[in-house]
Amino acid sequence: MARYTGALCRLCRREGDKLFLKGGRCLTEKCGVERRKYAPGQHGQGRGKISDYGIQLREKQKARRIYGIMERQFRIYFEKASHMKGVTGENLFQLLERRLDNVVFRMGFASNRREARQLVKHGHFKVNDRKVDIPSYLLKAGDEVGIREAGREMKTVTESLSLAEHKGTPEWVEVDMQNIKGKFIRAPTRDEMQLPVQEQLIVEFYSK
Repeated sequence: MARYTGALCRLCRREGDKLFLKGGRCLTEKCGVERRKYAPGQHGQGRGKISDYGIQLREKQKARRIYGIMERQFRIYFEKASHMKGVTGENLFQLLERRLDNVVFRMGFASNRREARQLVKHGHFKVNDRKVDIPSYLLKAGDEVGIREAGREMKTVTESLSLAEHKGTPEWVEVDMQNIKGKFIRAPTRDEMQLPVQEQLIVEFYSK
């Protein structure tokens, strides 16, 4: 199955919540969820009551779309999380937050995860001074993330850094805006992730 390449606002409207797939645009009046508070398609305004299974499915789809990963890969993360110590749902999101493309986004080097994934795949970032072009690369505590010389003057990066200076960065990463580099300090707690997802419903979905 190919990666989704359609309008991102349709995904937010389908889930009925802001997934912040387009970065700062989601905070403006141009946000698709703000303009049309119903699901896309000709039957979007006439959807009936959703079943328990449907509710669980929508939470799983919401999480997948936030991080921009496919079903098979998401299930692999879940299986790995279920074999880790601790709460499976929190373990799942900690794994997803440790992805290099997500950390690049959280550090403010990209305005959204899709943009961060593209920058990583094009080889603009390095981890511990080694080029890494795998978006799903899992960072460990203490890993340093920096941008290579070729990407320092890119418009997308400079604009994202300017926005990050105003909105700030999470406590679980350190960022040196001047040198465009940062450090992954630790995996975030569930409260620090600020995700509009109920992870217990995802656990119930895969436990059937």
